[in-house]
Amino acid sequence: MQSLKHHTFRAFQNRNFTLFFMGQSLSQIGTWTQQTAVIWIVYTFTHSSSMIGVAVFAQLFPSFLLSIFGGIITDRYNRYKILIFTQIAAMIQAIFLAALVFTNHYVIWQILLLSIVLGAINALDVPARQTIVHEMVNNKADLTNAIALNSAMANLAKLTGPALSGLILQRFGASTCFIINAGSFIAVIISLLLMKLPKYQPPPVKKKVISELAEGFSYLRQTPAISMVILLITCLSMLILPYDTLEPVFAKVVFKGNAATYGYISSSIGLGALIGTLLIASVPNGFDLIKIVLASIFTMAIGLILFSQTRTLSLALPFALILGAGSITPISTSITIIQTETHPRMRGRVMGYVVLAFFGMLPLGSLLISTLSQQIGAPMTMLCQGIAGLLIVAVFYRLFRINRLSSADTSLDVN
Repeated sequence: MQSLKHHTFRAFQNRNFTLFFMGQSLSQIGTWTQQTAVIWIVYTFTHSSSMIGVAVFAQLFPSFLLSIFGGIITDRYNRYKILIFTQIAAMIQAIFLAALVFTNHYVIWQILLLSIVLGAINALDVPARQTIVHEMVNNKADLTNAIALNSAMANLAKLTGPALSGLILQRFGASTCFIINAGSFIAVIISLLLMKLPKYQPPPVKKKVISELAEGFSYLRQTPAISMVILLITCLSMLILPYDTLEPVFAKVVFKGNAATYGYISSSIGLGALIGTLLIASVPNGFDLIKIVLASIFTMAIGLILFSQTRTLSLALPFALILGAGSITPISTSITIIQTETHPRMRGRVMGYVVLAFFGMLPLGSLLISTLSQQIGAPMTMLCQGIAGLLIVAVFYRLFRINRLSSADTSLDVN
């Protein structure tokens, strides 16, 4: 047991990563608290599942538009300073949102506008936050574990944040959720200030933006081990992962519940995701991560199918756990593969393309799923998503075999 504990949490031997993990844990909980409150406000204000898709679209589409440039900025400039800037900017956005809702004189377009602002901030924050992990780990053998633990932290926040938000929404209202999120950024800013990172070495040559964009795209074309995984993320983000837009519909319409019900469903999914990611963190080096990705998608698809057929909350929560166990693992494991296989010089731009695939397809998928739900109902829509997940597993299993792609044989040679 002791050796397993040491193996699973070995990245915490790195002081900078430990500080980062602690600060981000609180910040991510605050983020999920705010995100849950925003979706609930939009749904209760409009009583339209399609408007949930619009709200998700407003937050994520700016990241789609700007993520490539965010990746270039991450490759060009100090990622540490970029992170401090984005955390302060996100805190200000949360403060404005709290003030707007607290006065109770808001309309939906104002909520959507602030969501767009947050999406623009995330376009710069996500590539910097994902790639700076490399600078926080002294022993590169711990890198895969650090990336997995970073994902586990996000899943722990997904477990805690919605449950906390559901309780706060019932007792104190949405503005309190936004205040908590604003305060949570103080923790991550302090953790960043306490770090002692290696001295920043600026890149010797800064090319034109168009040249760097072309170079990044050319790099992806030459490395199918990475581009195939990004294509998989694209499909998941478009067709499967927007299932969360259906959660408030299940909570209020199918299960006849309230904000607390929504929190229970989201937290069960988060608990499953946390369990799945901790299992990934325990996987020894050299294990075929592609197989884990496909197995996780299969698990998520089964969870979607089972959850879609339930009509009582008590029966739905175990299925939500299964859904959660497979939901975040494909993305976190795919990012682990991409991060470890990408040349350091290209890491920011590649993560920009990952953000493009994820944040670009997710809002479009949210619009698609929410609109489909409006036409055929949430249960039937989620059933279709589960079936689509099984088809994705079958197709990409074949593609990976044809291209002989696996995390064991995709080493890159970049000069």
